Amino acid sequence: MRTWLKAHNQWVKRAGGCRLVLGQLPSKSPWLNRIEPKWVHGKRAIAEPTRTLTGEETRQRICDDYHYELFTPLAQKVA
Repeated sequence: MRTWLKAHNQWVKRAGGCRLVLGQLPSKSPWLNRIEPKWVHGKRAIAEPTRTLTGEETRQRICDDYHYELFTPLAQKVA
């Protein structure tokens, strides 16, 4: 796309016409991410605006919000 846009704008510069300008869309736009409206309530329920939560606190809040039982994580062996 960028290659075509560059070639188009160079051609327009020589021949006359309307240049096209590529505008970047924000990566966290809800209209680009279709799942965003479906899980934003969960994100708001566990978010802490003043500090970063620990992994344990995050797990506990997710389980509380979705009414799941909190299980201990499986032990992983790293070779």
